[in-house]
Amino acid sequence: MKVNILDLTRQYKLLQEQVEKAVCEQMRSGAYIGGKAVVDFEEKFAKYIGVKHAIAVNSGTDALVLTLKALGIKEGDEVITTPFTFFATAETIAMVGAIPVFVDVDEATYNIDPDKIEEKITEKTKAILPVHIFGQPVNMDKILSIAKKHNLVVIEDACQAVGASYNGKMVGALGTAGCFSFFPTKNLGAFGDGGIITTDDDQIAVICRALREHGSAQNGAKARFYLEGIEDELANNASVDGLYNPYKYYNYLIAYNSRLDAIQARVLDIKLDYLDDFNKRRTEIAQYYNTELSQCSEITIPKTIENVKSVWHQYAFRCNDKDAMGNFLASKEVGSAAFYPVPLHLQKAFAYLGYREGDLPVAEKITKQTVCLPIFPELTDDELEYIIESVKAFYK
Repeated sequence: MKVNILDLTRQYKLLQEQVEKAVCEQMRSGAYIGGKAVVDFEEKFAKYIGVKHAIAVNSGTDALVLTLKALGIKEGDEVITTPFTFFATAETIAMVGAIPVFVDVDEATYNIDPDKIEEKITEKTKAILPVHIFGQPVNMDKILSIAKKHNLVVIEDACQAVGASYNGKMVGALGTAGCFSFFPTKNLGAFGDGGIITTDDDQIAVICRALREHGSAQNGAKARFYLEGIEDELANNASVDGLYNPYKYYNYLIAYNSRLDAIQARVLDIKLDYLDDFNKRRTEIAQYYNTELSQCSEITIPKTIENVKSVWHQYAFRCNDKDAMGNFLASKEVGSAAFYPVPLHLQKAFAYLGYREGDLPVAEKITKQTVCLPIFPELTDDELEYIIESVKAFYK
């Protein structure tokens, strides 16, 4: 039996009729950038997360960049984050000129260890950027308490955790702002790149909307006032929705072109209706893996903290034979993945920060041990049994 690490065609077939109808309708409409489809999805997503604002952008990476910029993070500022995550988390901090400050992770959850954050705070620290890694929410109570004590903003990297919750509240609604990715492999995936920013802060929402569209028009004027205190009569004009806003050529900030296109918005709008069911199936798969793999003394299964609902973007167990396990599973035609082979503080791109091996021992240990098994919702029970049989066979 062959089991891929991920098979996006299965979900496509499940939703094919709805999605193709919506995409064709959008193509016939002639509205491809912005417009009603994007606005409708933003409103629907904001309601799902439980926030006032959702600002759709063209990737999770851009969601992080625009949010950092909107919060005034600039050259020389320090932002505390985790070394065990996808490169974009720290890359975006560097992109705005700030300094990523890495804090080691919790061995049980793979998330940033809140107990180690405070010792890294300096007079240059402006923000904490925790990642809900693999769909598992971070211990946000401790992080928010530290942030309040030191007057810091909290940006949630929720790119892998859409639909997850902490103490009954959705991730993306816990910090100052939240950032999500709609890369096709995510739990809520588009048919290309996409992302979104969530916040309850009216000013942050305006600035992010301005930054995604060249700092122009009414949002640009308002954003400049919020950022620089310079008022302009255009800021009080009624906003004009659509491609041909006559004020689109009035620019107030050096910004970006980071818009979610209308076709992706239609796809995501449909998929959002199925997200909770898809995440429920991921949880069932994770529970099955946990039950079966807990019988293997050589394996450490992932642990969830109390009062959280993980959405299991990845199922990552730990073993001391990571590479050998991956090769063995490949020989059995079972797909697996090795997230992440190099912790961010040891990436060559961050050599200028001066970190050395041994500085963050838990993250370094985990990167040498984690093996991710298939966990997409469309997996069959027979496939799951074969996956577990293959893992157990490695130790026989």
